[in-house]
Amino acid sequence: MALRTFALMFQEYDIIVVGAGHAGCEAAAAAANLGSKVLLITMNMQTIAQMSCNPAMGGIAKGQIVREIDAMGGYSGIVSDKSMIQFRMLNRSKGPAMWSPRVQSDRMKFSATWRQMLEETKNVDFYQDMVNGIIVKDGRVTGVKTGLGHEIKAKAVVLTNGTFLNGVIHIGEKNFGGGRMAEKSSVGITEQLVSLGFETDRLKTGTPPRIDGRSLDYSKMEEQKGDDEITGFSFLDVERIKPNEQKSCWITYTNEKTHDILKTGFDKSPMFQGRIQGTGPRYCPSIEDKIGRFAERDRHQLFVEPEGKDTIEIYVNGFSTSLPEDVQYQALKLIPGFENCKMFRPGYAIEYDYFPPTQLKFSLETKQIENLFFAGQINGTTGYEEAACQGLIAGINAHQKARDLEPLILKRSEAYIGVLIDDLINKGTDEPYRMFTSRAEFRTLLRQDNADLRLTEKSFRLGLASQQRMEKVKEKKQQVEKLKNILSSLSITPEEASGYLESVQSSPLYIKQKASQLLLRPMISLKDMANGISRVKDAISGFDSEQLEQAEIQIKYETYIEKEKELVLKMSQLEDLVIPDNFNYEKLVSLSNEARQKFNKIKPRTLGQASRISGVNPSDVQILMVFMGR
Repeated sequence: MALRTFALMFQEYDIIVVGAGHAGCEAAAAAANLGSKVLLITMNMQTIAQMSCNPAMGGIAKGQIVREIDAMGGYSGIVSDKSMIQFRMLNRSKGPAMWSPRVQSDRMKFSATWRQMLEETKNVDFYQDMVNGIIVKDGRVTGVKTGLGHEIKAKAVVLTNGTFLNGVIHIGEKNFGGGRMAEKSSVGITEQLVSLGFETDRLKTGTPPRIDGRSLDYSKMEEQKGDDEITGFSFLDVERIKPNEQKSCWITYTNEKTHDILKTGFDKSPMFQGRIQGTGPRYCPSIEDKIGRFAERDRHQLFVEPEGKDTIEIYVNGFSTSLPEDVQYQALKLIPGFENCKMFRPGYAIEYDYFPPTQLKFSLETKQIENLFFAGQINGTTGYEEAACQGLIAGINAHQKARDLEPLILKRSEAYIGVLIDDLINKGTDEPYRMFTSRAEFRTLLRQDNADLRLTEKSFRLGLASQQRMEKVKEKKQQVEKLKNILSSLSITPEEASGYLESVQSSPLYIKQKASQLLLRPMISLKDMANGISRVKDAISGFDSEQLEQAEIQIKYETYIEKEKELVLKMSQLEDLVIPDNFNYEKLVSLSNEARQKFNKIKPRTLGQASRISGVNPSDVQILMVFMGR
């Protein structure tokens, strides 16, 4: 489908989205599908939704986020499923709260699929240009200014500039402007926002070298195959690759000789010599940072990942670096399997501007400028998934604001997306923020398998999730309840169960027991029980794998789920206590100075939010409660 054209001098949009990375694409899709007329502006139409770093989606906690995006009607899950070359469900050996889907993606197909889906989305227009400023009138954004001299009007603007704001690329002693290798940085926006009263700072991220896969010896590496069962991300029936069509990844390791070569470049390292001022990601450090921080380790794990189905390009996950090119190459050749490697391009670091997210409301609208929204790395996050979910929320709320409707705010107890945004708004970040399951207090509730049950109805009421999605959720709920009732009423005799229980080394039955009770035993799964006990198999025939898994999880973890729900209810009491917008914290002389400063800066909406602000003590919250008459 050809891109729609438009006449700039006549067109006024509901929403302008600046940047077409993961955040920008989700923002544009969400606002357009809700009915807004959207203009997506990007500096390069050929790099829409490009995977700038590793060619993969999901992983620990990130997989939960992608499933939440999909449950709400976003595109990331569908695109990931259509472009996957390998699927794995991580943490299967742990409880279901920790299960995290991950796909290895075909980089080029991922980007092409995103572009195709956007082109097929009604209400999305495209324009290739640099946005170098916003138009502000009476404290409200009314449009953007572009490098070609256009002024384009809109009711709301979403900035998703990624690593492009005054981006600088570093390779050893070389540095040059750029938002991504071979792409220029974006200038003008930071300077204007600072003049409007915004705080800004610098962060750093990096990427590893890319290698010619034909030059590697995979016999010296450990093969990492995909799962035999592919569930994917999307709750819709998306066509996915078959298990036997998956491409393998590989594992190898650095060694002491590798580390010795890398150390020879430390005197030219932009990170160690102070040329990089921005803080890098704590949980995805460069290889030189690993050597310095973990000096006691004589090796570090590397994942050798294909960039796609039909390309020879390889991504060396775990070898992010900004050391000189010759040092990178010499060190790589000492890694098992890389002895004859050929390098397509070196790794590099990139520094860029971001805006501390405490300057945002929960809707991701800025506090200083009305109708202006930030999403993605501009808020200090790292990762495609973290960016995409912010884009989804920003796009939804830009649409809502343009129509004077209430914003969508997800609570910490409702979604990992809610945890992420709550963390950013209340705690801010001075290093690239990455989502982990440990950041969520209610991770038993926030599982990847129930994202649709948690979020689709909420999104459907907004008008974003489709009728098709809503019908699937209704059917899933009904079938799961039906299955749970069957298992709760089906009695299993000792004779029926003896052979199966012996095979799984579980103690024998001496009296009849309900199938649901038997399922509570460790090491017993519903699928295995059905294979070992014929009446169970007959009873659950006709239910699909998703329904079976959901029923099993709800039965096995019912006690834990109910305890978390009780805790959510207790904590929600504080969330329901709204603090007036004009509340005067200066009159509360009993407050600590730090709490008073934080309250004035962040302006919490509720006592619950106030209690989560970094530096605020329980006594400060109690003082607030007293003055509010609680």
